[in-house]
Order: sequence, then C-alpha cells, then structure tokens
Amino acid sequence: MKRVLGLSFFYLLFSACSVHYRPKDHPYVYVQKKDREVKEWKLVWEENFNSPKLDSSKWSRIPAGGADWNKHMSTDDACFGWENGALILRGIKNTNQDKDSRPFLTGGIWSKGKFAFQYGRIEIRAKLGSAKGAWPAMWMLAELDKYGKYPRNGEIDIMEHLNFDNIIYQTTHSYYTLDLGQKENPKHFGTASIKSEEYNTYGISWYPDRIVFQVNGVDTFTYPRVNGVDPAQWPYDQPFYLLIDQQLGGSWVGEVNQDQLPVEMRVDWVKVYQ
Repeated sequence: MKRVLGLSFFYLLFSACSVHYRPKDHPYVYVQKKDREVKEWKLVWEENFNSPKLDSSKWSRIPAGGADWNKHMSTDDACFGWENGALILRGIKNTNQDKDSRPFLTGGIWSKGKFAFQYGRIEIRAKLGSAKGAWPAMWMLAELDKYGKYPRNGEIDIMEHLNFDNIIYQTTHSYYTLDLGQKENPKHFGTASIKSEEYNTYGISWYPDRIVFQVNGVDTFTYPRVNGVDPAQWPYDQPFYLLIDQQLGGSWVGEVNQDQLPVEMRVDWVKVYQ
C-alpha cells in the first residue's frame, strides 16, 4: 500500500481521542487514547459469527497470493461454513482441478480496509483442527503502511499451530528480526501448550512498549520495545488489521497429507478492548 497522506496530522490528534478515535479518512481504524491502558479497558468491537454468512462490513474472504501462507487461499464457498454460532474455515481437497489446478484449497478471512486497531486487547475463541500439513493461524498486519513494504511494518502472530502439535507459536516478525537477524535481542517468539481439539481463547494485550501474548487469559510471552537498538525493532506503533485462516502446506509446516483432509478451524468469536 502507498503511504497515507495526512498521517502525521492523524497522530497530532492522537492525544485528544476518547476511548477510541476514528480518523475521518479511515473510520474503521480504532486508535487507543494515550495512557488509556492504565484504566479499565472497554469492549469496542466484536464479532460473534451468529449469522450464516460473513458480515461484509467487517470481513472479506482472503484471495489467493504467491506466499506459502496464501497460495492455496480460495473464496470458494466449500472452504467456509457456519454451525452453532461458529465460523468454519476449511482446508479441503480440490475436486475440480480442471477449473483450478491447485491440489487443495483453504479458507480465510481478513479485516483489511474494514477494521484495524492500535493498542488494546484482542481475544479470539476458536477450536483448531489437526492434520499433516495443517497450519491454522490468527495474526495481524499493518493497515496504513507507515514504514514501507513488508517486513518494515511488522507482523504480529497471535497464534500458529502446526500439524498435530500440542503447542502453538506466538511470534513477532519485522525488518529487525528478519533482515537484521535480531531474534534474541529481545527474543521474538514463544510457545504455549494447548489442547487443540478443545476451544481455547487466543489473544494479545498490546501496549506502546510491549506486546503480551496470552492463551485462555494467561500471559505466555512478552515482546518488549527495546531502547538503544535499531528503530526497526518496534514498528508496532500503528494500526493493524486481523487475519484468521486455515492454511495448508509450506516450507515451515511441511507437506500436506490429503488423505487427512478436510481439516477445519472453528471460530466462535472475536473481541477487541481498548
């Protein structure tokens, strides 16, 4: 995305905002007032997936791309479902390779261009499916492109799960960790134990000086802002949008066993507090 004109003016107004401030040019962006985190947070945005269709004012289906994570993404209805108030995101065999040559397809949603926030707490209640090559993820990318092309704006991985693991990964990526190779100053990821066949609540509490990762309300890993290092260490001072997707395959998770498909992630709700 191109740099947004008027962004400096956006931040001059920052200290005048209430619980959340939505700039005129980006009414879907929720920015937390300075020092608001020292007070009791309030629910400012939520999605309960009670309707048997995707709320297009909040979400879009993720289209296919060229990266490991999205090269099998599809907007096909077969990759999506609703049941008992939960959104179902599926990884499936592709049964019509004459129309689409990819061997399998995956479903995912993002709030890009429809909802983004800066600082606060996000919680996502979901149940993960397991299969060889399954890679469900909940993560965040920058909405307004403050620092340039990826990975300059950073990435916040709330939760990633691989194969049949009994742990999840919670990670930050940025120019500092990827291009400069600074993965231990500070450590940029942690793991947490889960029972993937059960519903769990995954989240972060995001402050101006740290990101605290959580599972079921328990702090699991903290990524702090560090003084005296390259400024690229902390691109997390801008609004981010949300992605939730049932990925398959790739260099990290490995090959997909199609005999174990379909695999699915069930998302009960998403809540954001500021």
